[in-house]
Amino acid sequence: MTLKLNQIRLHNLEVLIAEAGSAAKLARAAGTNSSYLSQVRNQLPTKKGTPRSIGDELAEKLEKAMKKSQGWMDTPHAEGAIQEEHNAHDGPDLRSLHPLISWVQAGNWYEISESFVPAYGAELLPCPVCCSPESFVLRVRGSSMEPKFHEGDLIFVDPNVSPDHGKYVVVRLDESNEATFKQLIIEEGKQYLKALNPDWPNRIIEVDEEATICGVIVFKGEVV
Repeated sequence: MTLKLNQIRLHNLEVLIAEAGSAAKLARAAGTNSSYLSQVRNQLPTKKGTPRSIGDELAEKLEKAMKKSQGWMDTPHAEGAIQEEHNAHDGPDLRSLHPLISWVQAGNWYEISESFVPAYGAELLPCPVCCSPESFVLRVRGSSMEPKFHEGDLIFVDPNVSPDHGKYVVVRLDESNEATFKQLIIEEGKQYLKALNPDWPNRIIEVDEEATICGVIVFKGEVV
């Protein structure tokens, strides 16, 4: 793919995100992974070190999802509101509430979030910082991320934030039905998950492209 064509597709991706209302909504409509779409949007490197691009298959899915003509992604368009920064996302009303869910639900949040209805009596919590409406809350388990995160802490996770190097991410690995969270390390096109606890065994593990990044931690609340 030429550099010019990739830039046109990235530009048009922003148009479609604006039309859909959010990157997560566009991903759902196109039947693709929202975290992967975020990686493409932010040009994160592949294992070969080259920026991720919008391939022909993804471009076709996006066109069909938003009822565009074939080849629409490859043509410059001026219409549509485009965000100034690729890693920006819509900020909701800060009074909105986000559900406290299980780690199993977090691992499948992409599949269930659109139809998710909190059970009667479920905890719904306001996030003190700006985050998207699709954000959710988890209660920290274990000691792998001490001393920064302790068991029982509440972490707010936003699936629409770009999973950049050094950020804390919630991830579902292939061999597990539920999510975990670690610090994301990106070096030379490879991705690693790092436990902060210096006494934790296997502190750094490499993850492949099949791992699902469910979201980025945007706020931690300490339970007292």
